[in-house]
Amino acid sequence: MDKNKFKTEKRIRRRKRTRAKISGTAKRPRLSVFKSNKYIYAQIIDDDKNQTLAAASSVQMGKNCLVENAKKVGVELAKTAGAKKIKKVVFDKGGYIFTGRVQSLADGARKGGLKF
Repeated sequence: MDKNKFKTEKRIRRRKRTRAKISGTAKRPRLSVFKSNKYIYAQIIDDDKNQTLAAASSVQMGKNCLVENAKKVGVELAKTAGAKKIKKVVFDKGGYIFTGRVQSLADGARKGGLKF
């Protein structure tokens, strides 16, 4: 089996296991993270209504350091959420380990005012 395919399948298994336990509500929506090789995406989701409340990504940002871009995405997402009066969220790291870009995004979101 291809190494990358195996890693992706393991991440998807971890993601499903986590999603069975975590869900976003109107009071505490879910902050979901997805990362590709180039970009990182984050969105705040109300799972009761199946609705995305806020979203941000690093697609529009320049070719800076990936970790710095992730932190900027977190701050941008927190600003958007603050405008919609969202203060507390549940963090869903999407099956990724909590280091590097995922941790940087979380730190940026905390710096912007989100609590989780």
